[in-house]
Amino acid sequence: MTNLKTRKDLLGLRELPAQSIRSILHSAETMKFVLSQPIKKAPHLMGKSVVELFVGESIRTKLSFELAAQYMTGTVSTISVGDTTRERIRDVVTAIDHMGADVIILRHPFSGTPHMIAPLVQASIINAGDGINEQPTQALVDIFTIFQKKGRIKGLNVALTGDILHNPIAHSNIWGLLKLGANVRVAGPATLLPAGLETLGVQICRSPREAVTDADVIMSMRLRSDAVDRGLVPDEREYARCFGLHEQELTYAKPDVIVMHALPVRRGVDMSGAVIAGPNSVIDEQVTNGVAIKMAVLYMFAKKGGFYGDPDPEGPCCQPEK
Repeated sequence: MTNLKTRKDLLGLRELPAQSIRSILHSAETMKFVLSQPIKKAPHLMGKSVVELFVGESIRTKLSFELAAQYMTGTVSTISVGDTTRERIRDVVTAIDHMGADVIILRHPFSGTPHMIAPLVQASIINAGDGINEQPTQALVDIFTIFQKKGRIKGLNVALTGDILHNPIAHSNIWGLLKLGANVRVAGPATLLPAGLETLGVQICRSPREAVTDADVIMSMRLRSDAVDRGLVPDEREYARCFGLHEQELTYAKPDVIVMHALPVRRGVDMSGAVIAGPNSVIDEQVTNGVAIKMAVLYMFAKKGGFYGDPDPEGPCCQPEK
């Protein structure tokens, strides 16, 4: 078993090795078992302090981290900060660090803020979304859900549709899925696709129909609310017709395709109500798995000395896929 460099922080999947991703997924399997018990309590974070520092609201992400820490007997504090300047955030985070926090969960609208803060503190920094850069914990939720439903990641055809450019969850998913051997395709308006995806091995498709053909997994990405005002798309109705996910598109995918969305979903824009409530949707399972992944992340990065990311030889998630 090869030791990996100690990782104090979870800043993104771009820099996280595949072995470390597998190790987190394996830990999440254990945490999901804890969640299935009548008494959801484990001692994994006993004596550990977790601080949530959110600039901007994200009810689901914040609540799932709070529940995850509480289920593991950790202490949770939540701070909301209105001042978005990096200097102000740096001062707040260093103060929290001096108070002895073990983990700081940071969400900030400016890309790169967690990367700037992490070297300045002893606490582990967990990136809960930094602008349009990355949202690694939600991507881990998505990848874990895929593994739970499909039993593997390698070789799966995964289609991402919608606003890829402005969605940090999409960026983290692309990095994580590619590292684990999935075939990734994207479809969206040219104005909503990041440059250089082809160089990573991502297939650019002209339409959602092309992207979802023979797909095992379809991920719909939320269109930003000001896309029309910013001139990124001419009209939401036209966008929904051309790039929204409808039942007709699913007929081109594999019969057992799973449909995902990280929420909140723009019903009728990102995807139709029939798809959201349809038999292929695993959106509710993503919500449940969100707590299990947050538990795994908090446990592994709150360890003294950091997270080594060594794969557990016992867990199927952690084994290199054949």
